Amino acid sequence: MGKFETKLAEMGVTLPDAPAPAANYVPFVQVGDIVYVSGQISQDASGLLTGKLGDDVDVAAGAAAARACAISLLAQVKAACGGDLDRLVRVVKLGGFVNSTPEFTQQPQVINGASDFLAEALGDAGKHARAAVSAASLPLGVAVEIEGVFQIA
Repeated sequence: MGKFETKLAEMGVTLPDAPAPAANYVPFVQVGDIVYVSGQISQDASGLLTGKLGDDVDVAAGAAAARACAISLLAQVKAACGGDLDRLVRVVKLGGFVNSTPEFTQQPQVINGASDFLAEALGDAGKHARAAVSAASLPLGVAVEIEGVFQIA
């Protein structure tokens, strides 16, 4: 087990198998040393994490949903790295989408669930640029979807 997966294990996290795409797209594309990971929807071992921020989901639950997306992102990166997550050089950028009401304005606090997790799990390699935006609806009614750009060796 490499350094990143050891740290994840210390945090009580085991990466799942990389989720399969739900439509006509690929889970990631590698161009040189950059890996573009398709949007990962909020889900965990119990299923989809659904709902709308500002209505039936609070910020803490939204941040937990964003953390779940980050775990799926890392699972995709591990697959892109042939199973060796230690090939990850850094998280370059995240694009976070929050299923929320028009009045909801705490998108950054929700996506912090992913950003904080990646910083804790990966240290300096987890520091990244980011966008956090609202969406009127997301696929399957999930609370959060996050895409990512990663540099690998």
